[in-house]
Amino acid sequence: MHNLFKTLHLLGACLFIGNIIVSGFWKAMADRQDHLEVARFATRLVNLTDAVFTGLGATLLMVGGHAMVDAQGIANNGWILWSYVAFGLSGLLWVAVLLPIQIRQGRLLRAASTAIPATYTRLNRIWAAVGTTATLLAMAPLVWMVARPDI
Repeated sequence: MHNLFKTLHLLGACLFIGNIIVSGFWKAMADRQDHLEVARFATRLVNLTDAVFTGLGATLLMVGGHAMVDAQGIANNGWILWSYVAFGLSGLLWVAVLLPIQIRQGRLLRAASTAIPATYTRLNRIWAAVGTTATLLAMAPLVWMVARPDI
């Protein structure tokens, strides 16, 4: 059973971390084109891949990781506790800031007729800064899982 949970956890990590890094990168590259249709496509696909890959990855991470922690009785280890905190903060930033921005950006782009609205660009700067923070928070548990520091 341990190997099943470990496999689910590692698959979740690949989907979750991979999607947030790749989505952020290709959306940033698409936005640099300053082309309305490209921005529409990128924003729509970020929302779709977040729902499918980030959501599934986060679920697998939580289910597999918590099952292993519970089975091994190591919930009081510092790196486990800090991993929960970092993962939770990353998720909070995504739900409270990033997702609403992505939804608003999608609406702005759908309503635009010829050019990317200035509001979209302003929101993009916030999205990039908060997204970078959320990504780094999400990656910290990966480092701690490998290093298992006594924190």
